Amino acid sequence: MTLQSPAWLLGLLAVAALVALYVVLQFRRKKYAARFTNVALLGTLVPKRPGWKRHVAFAMVALALGVLIVSLAKPSTEVRVPRERATVVMAVDVSMSMEATDIEPTRFEAMQVAAKEFVDVLPEEINLGLVAFSGTATTLVTPTTDRGQVRAAIDNLELAEATAIGEAVFTSLQAIANFQSALGETEEEVPARVVLLSDGSNTVGRSTTQAIDSAVDAAVPVSTIAFGTDYGSVEIEGESVPVPVDRAALEEIAEETGGSYSEAASAEELEEVYSDLGSQIGYTTEPQDVSYWFVRGGVLLAMLGAVMSLLFTSRLL
Repeated sequence: MTLQSPAWLLGLLAVAALVALYVVLQFRRKKYAARFTNVALLGTLVPKRPGWKRHVAFAMVALALGVLIVSLAKPSTEVRVPRERATVVMAVDVSMSMEATDIEPTRFEAMQVAAKEFVDVLPEEINLGLVAFSGTATTLVTPTTDRGQVRAAIDNLELAEATAIGEAVFTSLQAIANFQSALGETEEEVPARVVLLSDGSNTVGRSTTQAIDSAVDAAVPVSTIAFGTDYGSVEIEGESVPVPVDRAALEEIAEETGGSYSEAASAEELEEVYSDLGSQIGYTTEPQDVSYWFVRGGVLLAMLGAVMSLLFTSRLL
C-alpha cells in the first residue's frame, strides 16, 4: 500500500497529543481521589464506577481519529487490470527440429497446444498476430482480436527446413508497424510485444544482432522462449540427428530488447511460460484509491466509541 498525500500523516501527532493529554488527566484524577480522605463516603457517592471501560471508549475514538487521518493521506494499492489496448505478435518456430520427440508427443504438437492456451490467456481487447518461421518468416495472421482466426492458423502450421530467427523478429516488427500505422497509432501510444518461441539457432537470413537493433529502434520488447531439451533428435534420411535446444541467442535477444527470457523443457513448462507471459503482457497494475475503506473504518470506530461511552458513563465522551 502506498500513500498519495503522506503529509496528512502529520495529523497523527495531534491524535498522539490528545492521547497524552488524556493520560495526564487520568493521573490527575487519581491524585484528586486520593485526597478525598473519607473513602467510604466516596463509595456511597459513586457506587458504580466504569473503571477500565471508559478507557476503552476513549481508545476507540482516538483510533477512529487516527484512521480518518490516514484516509486523508489517500492510501492506494496496486490492482491488476486488463490492458485496454496492446499489439502482440506470436512468432513460432516450425523448423524440422520441432519434430523431436524429447517432449511428448513432439515439440511441434506441444507447442501448438500451449500456443492456443496463450491465445486464451490474453484479454479480448488485445490485438494478436501470428508469424511462423523456418527458412523464411511469414505473417499468417495480422494482429486482430479475432481469436478464432489465430487458433485456426496454429492448427494449420506446417514444418519446413532451416531456422530464421532474425527474419522472424523482422517480420513480427513489420506486422506491428503495419497494423499500428493502419490505425494511425504509434508505438509510444500503444504497447507492443513480440513473443518468440524456438528450439534452435539462427541458420539463415539476417542475423539476430540485426534483429535486436531493429527491435530496440522500434521500442518493441521481444520475449523469447527456448523450447526443448539437450537430448532431442530427429530422423533424417534414416539417421538420428541430434537437435539440442540453443539458448544463447534467444537469451541475448530478450535481454537486449527489454523482453523476458524463459526456458521450457516439457509441455507443462511451456504452458506455464505462456500463461505467465499472457499475464505480464495482457495485464498491468494501476494504483487504486482505498481511502474509502479507512473512512468507513474510522466512522465505525467512532460510533462504537460513542456507544460504549454512553453505556458505561452515561455521557457521550
